[in-house]
Amino acid sequence: MTEVTTDSKAPSLAEMQDRLNAQKKAQIAGGYVPLAQRLDRLKRCASILENNGSALCDAMRQDFGHRSLEQSKMADIDGAIGPIKNAIKNTKHWMKPEQRSTLFPLNLFGSRSRIEYQPLGVVGCISPWNFPVQLTFAPLAGILAAGNRTMIKPSEYTPITSELMKTLIESAFDADEIAVFTGGPEVGQAFSGLAFDHLLFTGATGIAKHVMRAAAENLVPVTLELGGKSPVIVGRSADMNLAARNIMNGKTMNAGQICLAPDYVMVPEESRDAFVDAARAAVGDMYPDLKDNPDYTSIVNERHFDRLQGYVADAREKGAEVLEINPANEDFSQQEHHRVPPTLIVNPTEEMLVMQEEIFGPLLPVKTYGNVAETIDYVNDHERPLGLYYFGKDSAETRRVLDETVSGGVTLNDVIMHVAQEDLPFGGVGPSGMGSYHGIEGFKNFSHTKSIYTQSSVASKLIAKMGPPYKKKAETGQSA
Repeated sequence: MTEVTTDSKAPSLAEMQDRLNAQKKAQIAGGYVPLAQRLDRLKRCASILENNGSALCDAMRQDFGHRSLEQSKMADIDGAIGPIKNAIKNTKHWMKPEQRSTLFPLNLFGSRSRIEYQPLGVVGCISPWNFPVQLTFAPLAGILAAGNRTMIKPSEYTPITSELMKTLIESAFDADEIAVFTGGPEVGQAFSGLAFDHLLFTGATGIAKHVMRAAAENLVPVTLELGGKSPVIVGRSADMNLAARNIMNGKTMNAGQICLAPDYVMVPEESRDAFVDAARAAVGDMYPDLKDNPDYTSIVNERHFDRLQGYVADAREKGAEVLEINPANEDFSQQEHHRVPPTLIVNPTEEMLVMQEEIFGPLLPVKTYGNVAETIDYVNDHERPLGLYYFGKDSAETRRVLDETVSGGVTLNDVIMHVAQEDLPFGGVGPSGMGSYHGIEGFKNFSHTKSIYTQSSVASKLIAKMGPPYKKKAETGQSA
């Protein structure tokens, strides 16, 4: 395993600025970025993950207090290798110029229009703590396929993982290709104010406002991958047991610390108890015990643990029915790590914090409805979410939910899974983000779309005759 320490000196603004200047200079000096160079960089990223997956999974386990090694392998390591290998397979095709139609009658004379995709230059990438490896490496698929260089600021909440990624990347890349800067909020603040050619931020909506404001000082275009309160609508035609199983699987993965985790569920009034029973059964089947279960992840730190405890206390004080799902009846008042049992908050009200804030933990509010129109109205009365989930077999109702709500993406009859489809663009809308990446959309997002028009010799001569003096031509009836 590569030796790594977490006490490295925080970089200064001047050091980051110098590196940005060096990367921009290297990008210009290098000229056109050929396919072979792009593929080489992508393959080096894949090699880092393939050769150091176990070490990275162990680093994430340490950062979280406990994190399922199998989950880390699946979600972070494999979840990053997949997009990178998809880019390796498709970059040659993505790089091809795209022919566009030409204005009539110029097209008849042989004039042609096309688009070429050109590297932006240097892309800044601020990655979060919840999936620290996947959300650092997966965006590199589009960034590097597009021919860019990049500077990365990983999260200070996962310092062991961040320092290991820095060490591994520095061993495989020259700093003028990829540079990593670790440190706290002050480093992130300075980083977000650099004059990148594009900036990708993945994280909380509140922090995104500061990042966007800092980027605006240099008119840096941004891609913001945020979160919000992703709703689940369970239709009357749904298989309640299967729906509950999939919802609780998504809610307990990474202990709910997922930007796309189901944030609240809406079930028919008459199905509330059936859903609660099915959710209890699903959790008991997946996690017969929780406190020392290697599959159940801890909350990342005490601050977030206390925040979740506050949400539960607030809901209980304001009259919600709080149902802790604790299959083995374990005592969580004294524990080595910050584990929170899956908890249903039944019949929440709008005054409760769990209905106002993104939860980012294994708490699930359960609301009821009489008519599906109520669920659509509720979703539309709130900020547009990153994801929306619908369970049901009613095709007309499915169509209505899709047509009458707006969200970053949708998964039907499951949760979260649309993000795993590399050929679907991933991104938010409004407060849940702007811009998207994954697959060809990632390549295009991190490219400059250059419009190119080629005038034919015949058309060029005709256009030359169409210039001034216009009045004289009109009087004589002269035309082009």
